[in-house]
Amino acid sequence: MLAYGTLIGFDRMAADARLAPDLRRRAVLAVMAADEMRNYELLAVRLDELGADPETAMAPFAEPLEAFHGATAPRTWLEGLIKAYVGDGIADDFYREVAEFLPEEADRTLVQQVLHDTRHADFAVAEVRARRRGRPVGGRPARAVGPAAGRRGVQPGAAGRGRTGGVDRSGGRRLR
Repeated sequence: MLAYGTLIGFDRMAADARLAPDLRRRAVLAVMAADEMRNYELLAVRLDELGADPETAMAPFAEPLEAFHGATAPRTWLEGLIKAYVGDGIADDFYREVAEFLPEEADRTLVQQVLHDTRHADFAVAEVRARRRGRPVGGRPARAVGPAAGRRGVQPGAAGRGRTGGVDRSGGRRLR
């Protein structure tokens, strides 16, 4: 599932980069998409090492993940960032928890290695903050932020990002 998630993450970020309001932001998202592809390659190699065909292993997850992403496709740059921020945070927390039950330390380490680093979240938070402060970042007005990030006091951990085993790993970042 994680391998397919990174593969579709590449597709999603590459498509979302086209929504960027300028070339700098487009390049940032393109680099993040490239990170997803590198992560996919690491996971596919590990599946091969375990004797599993990556395509066969990912097949059961393709339809539900594609359906989710199709139903939640962003229409604007800001919507794409918020979707990635919230969705990736929840997914990363799930994979982090599941990794604890893997029998091999190398596999637990690999899962941790391919999860999103904080620069992805930091970039999204900075863009949302800029939008909330009235600086243009593309997309629709601040209503695009919606309930996921527009409420006072919403922290990354509140939507799943950074909370694992009761420990807040968000570093106190706030969307406000």
